[in-house]
Amino acid sequence: MRFEATRTMNSEERVVEFSVESLESPALTKAHLAELLFEQIGLNKRESKDMIDAFFDLISDSLVDGNDVKISGFGNFQIRTKAPRPGRNPRTGESIPIQARRVVTFHASHKLKEQIQGLTGPA
Repeated sequence: MRFEATRTMNSEERVVEFSVESLESPALTKAHLAELLFEQIGLNKRESKDMIDAFFDLISDSLVDGNDVKISGFGNFQIRTKAPRPGRNPRTGESIPIQARRVVTFHASHKLKEQIQGLTGPA
């Protein structure tokens, strides 16, 4: 998997590519992302961790405030309110009410869907 990032240094903008082929586990974690920023872009470890944390905090805070998050070429995170409904305990069959709640949904962009289906090459 390859990513491109634009980095501005001393008013000079450059595109930096980095890859995640070297991951030890199949899950891409925040720690892995921070390590990639450190190794392949040149941020120090503290800056890398802080940048990843700030990115996810910004997304979380926006969703908690009820705002949708749209990431171009990746997808949309949306808050949906589910209505209260009747439910049942599968073990006993007893009817129990399920309260209204807010949930996060994710809809992948067409570009991401095409990449997953292999219709386009890696970004």
